[in-house]
Amino acid sequence: MFRKKRAEANAAQPLSRDEISLLTVSSAPHIKHPDTARVLMADVLIALTPAYIWGIYKLSWRALTLGIISVVACVLFEALTQKVLKRPVTIGDLSAAVTGVLLAMNLPVTAPLWIPVVGAAFAIIVAKQLYGGIGKNIVNPALAARIFLFISFPSYMANYAMPEEKPSPFKITLDAITSASPDAVGSATPVDGVASATPLKAFKSGLLPDESVLTLLIGDHGGSIGELSALLLVAGGIYLLVRRVISWRIPVAYIGTVFILTMLFPKLPLVSDQVALQYALRQILSGGLMLGAIYMATDYTTSPVTPRGRIIYGIGCGAITVFIRYFGGYPEGVSFAILIMNFLVWYIDKFTRPKHFGWTKPASQDKNKKLREGGEAVK
Repeated sequence: MFRKKRAEANAAQPLSRDEISLLTVSSAPHIKHPDTARVLMADVLIALTPAYIWGIYKLSWRALTLGIISVVACVLFEALTQKVLKRPVTIGDLSAAVTGVLLAMNLPVTAPLWIPVVGAAFAIIVAKQLYGGIGKNIVNPALAARIFLFISFPSYMANYAMPEEKPSPFKITLDAITSASPDAVGSATPVDGVASATPLKAFKSGLLPDESVLTLLIGDHGGSIGELSALLLVAGGIYLLVRRVISWRIPVAYIGTVFILTMLFPKLPLVSDQVALQYALRQILSGGLMLGAIYMATDYTTSPVTPRGRIIYGIGCGAITVFIRYFGGYPEGVSFAILIMNFLVWYIDKFTRPKHFGWTKPASQDKNKKLREGGEAVK
């Protein structure tokens, strides 16, 4: 009885201003995930493994060599940079390993063995640690490194091998592009280099690629190590969806936008509905679209947190990708599209942020609006 009366007395007392402030929280969304960063990164590595193994099988063991160098370099640069900056060493969260794998998957198998080291240095030091480390970077580190390498070393980054060529696993510089080759000093354009063994040449020329949809789906064509098999990349994406590591909104909006735009506006001289469909299917299965849309655009740190924001982000990535593929100087626009949208994430989150529950416009705003409409001065 005594406890009941005491509870009633306490309930009747109004809360102080300080007590009310303790109950105030920011507006939604409130994101909570039961897994640690290490578990999430491990899931990403598991999802990437089938596509990477397929790249090794089709392009030679050199793909594995590049991957090992890339991962080791990323982990070492992460530890060294954190030591220099006097931060806790966090290589155990596996984020550096994921960056290394993604970087390697974006490389051609013919790349010199020092290329992933340079890319790892840029990814970890410049794109990640200088911004504060994991969770604070504004762009995807592997993506930024790929763009840096592509602009700095176009001849090396643009020399894709066909599956039957099987380059040497440990040769530092391949015969395809050497220091004595005229192409190595820039006489070959990025478009010609990238397009030499991929369906992107046909797209850039306004033609339908010779590769069938099934060939592109399985991955029996030229390209980067990790972008060959669209089927295995999608399978890994489904695994991440089941594990709730990524949201479906970004990849679906991204890939769907590319499909719709290329089907409605195919870059072909004369097309029928059937040809337009085949063209659109080849567009979404070619290049780095699946790898970028599923594994790089969905990065927690560099993508929006609101559901509407993720849809807008994905649509923006898709539209920019198509624009660059059609009109840009480079045949592939995935990396540049995601990078551009990374810089817009803060604004997307700001304008798609849900309002507070029970929020109404203050009366003063309504009064000022009426005064302005009436032409009277607002004091």
